Amino acid sequence: MLIHPWDAPLDDTEWQTWLAAHDFGQLAVNGLPGEPPFVQPLHFAYDADRGEAVTHLARPNPLWPALEADPRVLLSVVDDYVYVPGPWQAAPTCPSENGVPTSFYAAVQLRCTAHVVDDPAEKADLLNRQLGHFQPDGGSSRAAPGEAPYGRLLSGIRGLRLEVTEVRAKFKYAGKKPEEIRNRIGAQLARRDGPGDRAARDHLVRRQGT
Repeated sequence: MLIHPWDAPLDDTEWQTWLAAHDFGQLAVNGLPGEPPFVQPLHFAYDADRGEAVTHLARPNPLWPALEADPRVLLSVVDDYVYVPGPWQAAPTCPSENGVPTSFYAAVQLRCTAHVVDDPAEKADLLNRQLGHFQPDGGSSRAAPGEAPYGRLLSGIRGLRLEVTEVRAKFKYAGKKPEEIRNRIGAQLARRDGPGDRAARDHLVRRQGT
């Protein structure tokens, strides 16, 4: 992922705050020799204090042999994306039809070392950490080996601890454009008010002048 200086996060707090509210991504696992990579959509819980993300997958998932052969993986999260028509970006001295269209988006990529979790007690702890993230107000039983309702289901999954070794983040929201064009894009996003437009405009305004 190319990250220009004007698209880089302002600081670690920016991408960590964004990631805390975006807990669904794609896990990319290197394929076995001669095979393409595996890309697995999944929910995960990111723990900034521990520097890891936790998740789980069904035991029959075909990615396990590749993951065990090479535990280096990439967890990719992309959201708040919109299409920006060319006329919105046109320079004041050019005809609007000559403007260049682009995409706005936020993205965080976590390069990780994957640790497979098969011990029943460790899997239960991992699942409870996920429940604590996704259901902080409770409402579900806790997982415990040999205990209903989830104990008998533990054998059907394998847990994953994704130890983060590198973070790459990008907030592509007209960071290099002059204020006049950014204001125009912001106004057009507010007027269009389609899927993703409000979140994209919020990023545009928040990063204005940085």
